[in-house]
Amino acid sequence: MASNWSVEVETKVPAAPLFKATFTDWHNLGPKLLPDIITGVTPLSGDGNSGSIRQINFTPAVPFSFVKERLDFIDHDKLELKTSVVEGGDLGKKFESATSHIKVEPKGNGSVVKLSAAYKPIPGVVDVAEDIKKVKEGFVGSVKAVEAYLAANPAAYA
Repeated sequence: MASNWSVEVETKVPAAPLFKATFTDWHNLGPKLLPDIITGVTPLSGDGNSGSIRQINFTPAVPFSFVKERLDFIDHDKLELKTSVVEGGDLGKKFESATSHIKVEPKGNGSVVKLSAAYKPIPGVVDVAEDIKKVKEGFVGSVKAVEAYLAANPAAYA
């Protein structure tokens, strides 16, 4: 049976630069902002548009060494994207599938990042609450790291 979860993160930085920094240039920015968690992000195929695949490599602080995700949809104007995990992480161990839908919306002088995720646990895997909690915390931490970077570097990604 498939399940869903979601999280929203409010920021004090504009939506467009946040979207670009966090989602379209993460292969460059992620390892710089979170070196204790991410060792590198490697584009494997595609040009950053729909169908592209990238691999995110993690430090031993994360319980798995990498995750490969496919960009299923991206709209740079609407600041929206959808991804699917295609390999790594807990795919094949705890989950049969995992997808996410992310949208960044303006809010006042800042923005709000909305993530909704769907996953299908492997039969027999019953408790994934701690895993979801960690993913949510990691997502919020990543967005907040980009927020701090953009606040300190307002011309970046403008």
